Amino acid sequence: MATSSQLSGTSPSVLVPVGSTEQHGPHLPLDTDTRIATAVARGARTRLARDWLVAPAIAYGASGEHQSFAGTISIGTEALTMLLVEYGRSAAGWAERLVFVNGHGGNVAALSAAVARLRSEGRDAGWCPCLAGGGDAHAGHTETSLLLHISPGDVLTDRWRTGNRAPLSELLPSMRRGGVAAVSPVGVLGDPTTATAADGERILAEMVDGCVRRVDRWSPGRDGMLA
Repeated sequence: MATSSQLSGTSPSVLVPVGSTEQHGPHLPLDTDTRIATAVARGARTRLARDWLVAPAIAYGASGEHQSFAGTISIGTEALTMLLVEYGRSAAGWAERLVFVNGHGGNVAALSAAVARLRSEGRDAGWCPCLAGGGDAHAGHTETSLLLHISPGDVLTDRWRTGNRAPLSELLPSMRRGGVAAVSPVGVLGDPTTATAADGERILAEMVDGCVRRVDRWSPGRDGMLA
């Protein structure tokens, strides 16, 4: 991040990684989502034509579905929404454009509400998800592969265990009642044991490509998500 004097008199745009602090099974660090969002933002920055900065990540999100697992810190949707609104109002005082890069699905409601509000107030903000096709839901092949590429020394491969591999759509009713623990005592939705760093490199490239396309197109929906 630049110094204040370096930013004075300029109008940069800012990519803000938004993650979470929550359990990711017995083998991945609590800040997995934050690391992924940061890697996507940094990758996108190198390819965007305009003057972009990557801000320090917002590392806490809405993670209530993981609350029964040790290490999870959830601030909830209401608090996250207000945090994002106030963040955007403050950053808009010197930044030309603001993009929140989201690495955690539980943050979507807060991002949608906050960015829609910022835009209604005349601030040029948007958000984009970290998406890759065919991925599993949580701490499985997708996220474990990404971490094997991004932070290989922090993946405890001797502790990884296969979790519930049923489609997320089938698990959601039980998860709404009892969180992730209701469908996976180990906290994993998917199979991390098949993960590879090579897959992680490919998945990260897909996520970066998607983010760059969305930012370059700059077509925010009613919820502020870049199409």
